[in-house]
Parts: sequence; C-alpha cells; structure tokens
Amino acid sequence: MKTSEIAAPEGCHQSEIALRLQGITKRYPLVLANDHIDLEVRWGEILALMGENGAGKSTLMKIVYGLVTPDEGSLWVDGQPVNIHSPTDAIRLGIGMVHQHFMLVDPLTVVENVILGAEPGHRFQVNFRQARAQVAQLIAEMGFDLDPDAKIEDLPVGLQQRVEILKTLYRKARILILDEPTAVLTPQEASELFAFLRRFTQQGGAVIFISHKLNEVMQISDRITVIRDGKVVATVPTAETHAQELARLMVGREVSLTVEKDPCTPETVLLDVQEVWVEVPGRKPAVAGVSFQVRSGEIVGIAGVEGNGQTELVEAITGLRSYRGSIRYGENKPGSGQWSSLSARQVRYWGLSHIPEDRNVRGLVLDFPTRDNLILGDHHQKPYAGWLGFFNEPSINQHAEQVVNTFDVRPRSISLTARRYSGGNAQKIIVGRELSCGPRVLVAAQPTRGVDVGAIEAIHRRIVQARDQGMAVLLVSADLNEIIGLADRILVIHEGRIAGELSPAEATEERLGLLMGGIPVASDSEGSLNR
Repeated sequence: MKTSEIAAPEGCHQSEIALRLQGITKRYPLVLANDHIDLEVRWGEILALMGENGAGKSTLMKIVYGLVTPDEGSLWVDGQPVNIHSPTDAIRLGIGMVHQHFMLVDPLTVVENVILGAEPGHRFQVNFRQARAQVAQLIAEMGFDLDPDAKIEDLPVGLQQRVEILKTLYRKARILILDEPTAVLTPQEASELFAFLRRFTQQGGAVIFISHKLNEVMQISDRITVIRDGKVVATVPTAETHAQELARLMVGREVSLTVEKDPCTPETVLLDVQEVWVEVPGRKPAVAGVSFQVRSGEIVGIAGVEGNGQTELVEAITGLRSYRGSIRYGENKPGSGQWSSLSARQVRYWGLSHIPEDRNVRGLVLDFPTRDNLILGDHHQKPYAGWLGFFNEPSINQHAEQVVNTFDVRPRSISLTARRYSGGNAQKIIVGRELSCGPRVLVAAQPTRGVDVGAIEAIHRRIVQARDQGMAVLLVSADLNEIIGLADRILVIHEGRIAGELSPAEATEERLGLLMGGIPVASDSEGSLNR
C-alpha cells in the first residue's frame, strides 16, 4: 500500500470519518502495547481517549503521528488508506499533535516559532513579512489574544500553548491530537482552550483529546474511547456515561473519585518558612518574600500556574537551591533546624521527604532496578550500608519487597528497571520510598501528575494517612481538584508571592483560578496566611 497523496483535508471532506485505525498492533519485548485496536474520529467531533498509565494511549498516538511504526494494522485519513512513516507524512495529511511538554524555542518570537521548519520564501532567504502576515491572520481567525512579535519566554503558559496550536494550524492541520492539554492551565485558560476546540470542530476539524481529568472529558468531548491493557474496552457517547463509569472502565474495578478524610487536628509547627527569597540570574526573583507554616497533622496546599515560583520554593525547602530568609524544621525554637546552609542529604536527615514534580529527572534513576531506587537518599545509612561501605543486599531486597507489596507496585518485581514501569507505578515507587523512611515533613510536588485514576486514588489515600499519622504535609499541585480535595488550607502563589489563602470550603475552581491569575479575591474567613 503506498502512502496516500491526498492533501490536508480542508472544507469539503471525502468521508464522514476523519481518521480510522483498524487492527493496530504494536509489540515490544515483554509488552503488547497495542492489541488490534480499532478507533475512529469523525469530522466535527471531539473524541476523548482515556486509559490507565501504560494502557497504550501514547504508543497509539505516536503511530498516528509517525513516531512509531505499527507491527500490524492500517490507517485511513478522510476515507483514504495511508502509510505514515514520519511526522512529515502526518503533517502533510493534515494531522497535528500538541504535546504535553511544549516544543518551543524560548528566545524566539511567536512568528519565528510558528514558521520554524516551514518558512515561506526560498532556501537562502525567509520572506518574514509574508510569514508575519500569515501568522497574524491566523491569530485573528482563531481569536487568540497573542502578539506575533512577543518572545515565548515572556508569555504565560496558556499563551505558549496557543503558539503550539498555531504551529499545527499554520501547517494546515485539520485533525488535532492534544496530549494532556490542560495540565498547566488555569481554569479560565482551560475554558478558553475548550471554546477554541469547539470552534475548530464546528468549522469541520476533528480532535483527539487525551486526558486523565474525568470532569474535563465529560465537559468537552462528544464520544469517549477507553483503552485498558492495550485493548479498546469501550467507546461511548459522552452524554450516555458518567465519571464513575469511566473510572471503572479504565481501571477494571470501582474507584473512589472523592478524597475521604476526617477534619485535621494540627498541632506542632514542623515547617516554618519566613521571608524566603530565591534569586534567578538575569530575571526577577522566582520567590519573593514567601512566608507560611505547616503543622503536624495538616495538609497545606499551594496552588498556582506553573512558572510562578513553586518549583524554586520547593527546591529551597528541600535543600536543592540556595535562598535568602529562614526555613526551620522542628519545634520552631531559635536555631532549631535552620536550613540555609544544609544540603538535600542534611535536610533528609532532619526528617523531610520529597516527592519531586518530575519523577524521571529528580525522582528515579531510570536504569537502576526497583530495589536500588527504593533506597535512594538513604543508601549510605544502615541497614542498607553494610561493613566497609558495601551494600547489605538482604536488607535492601527485604525493604524493596515490602514497599512493592505495601504500595501495590505492578509488576511486583524488585529487579525491573524504573524505565520499564508505567507512570503510575513509577510514581508509586517514589511515594513508597518517601513515606517508608518515617519522615516528619512530606513535601509532595505534583504527586499525581500524569497518572491514572487508580494510582491517584492510592496516592491520595497514602497522603491522607501520612497526615493522620502526624506528619506535616506540604502539597504543591496544579490540579485544583486535588488541592481542594486534599488540602486543609490552601495558599495560592502568583509571580513568586502568596496571592491569598482560602479554606477548602471557600475554594472553588473559579476563585482559585482568579488568584492564580493575580486577581485579588476576598476570603470569607478572617484567617491569616501565617497561622
């Protein structure tokens, strides 16, 4: 079968079906990623694609976009059979993909990023005037509030995502694949994205929307396809299903979608952050005079759009970045647990555990086996460090077996390398390691990012148990449902400062979204930011 020569579909379509997959199969050693998958998305609709981590969604979309070659099966675009061997083939056929992690060049402008690799003109000279006019016209047509000449590094993440979308539209994409598109957006920015997607499909386009957020899928999609263990288990009209049913289809069992917890009983201050500043060379301070406290037996949540200082704040607290100000651990006595000169190892010695926001970069050594990843940070101490610095293998293996079983890591192997696990199970390894060492303070940064509803339920339950056992928990998350469901107090960070504090009873996605965007919102209580 030769690759079809059809142009990117515009306006009048040859078929009702924009994209059809038939019998798509992809095998890897020990893993059947896609098992004879049939899927179709129609022109004028938004199809949501859901499934657990490791279910096969990413592999399937990489096949559609030409990044992976299937072992079996066929693809059809607008009624024509096609072979897609590369993203160039996909783009020519009108398929565009917006990745979860933006692929933009920060020092370049909006126009330069949009046309990169598809510049008008000839090979020795770009017709920049034509390019700018085309991009400006596209911005106007899409209703985006974007300055064509703005640099990417000066744009908030919501506008950066619009630039990613513009890149696909500039290349005449009529089938859009969006991978976790709202992970870094405020609720208001997500609503604007949804409005665009509706306009896009009303004009005849088609959208595949990949998300773990059940409420968003119910809000934006027309139909939903659920994949489990590499197979399609259901495709249902959105109007004929509900979130609880979708969760059951994804995981294969009933899942609790609400966080069950008793009221907190906060006691001793175990984390005291006062007037902390984090400087970034060549830029304004990432953290500008932040102060708060976390007590034993409570969860304090920090909400905010990514890039507003929460990453740098966590790095300062966990000994990974220098700062000005005071961070104290313990009973808040003068000099007790002063951290300004302590390393990450010393901070851990004082009783702090850290679930990092990027599990692959900071949380795991991907080529280490499970048992080694489960002692990171404590590997130099007994019982894991034996005589003359040699590892105590029996103690390490016993610990690993216990954590793998207690935290339901699948597959239950202590020798499998970390990169072989799905996102949810890799996250369970980190959570198990950080909670099994008996910390007094837990800093959990984006603890459920990119994991499925089953893993979310398990991780939330463990965090609540940590609170109930007397730990002080600092939760940093861009997921407002997670913040509202887990936190006993909610702080909002904007441009490196605490923009406000709300109780869970006061907190709605709208109010939090306004604070995250820097718009003041009055609290219903008289609570202080430093209680």
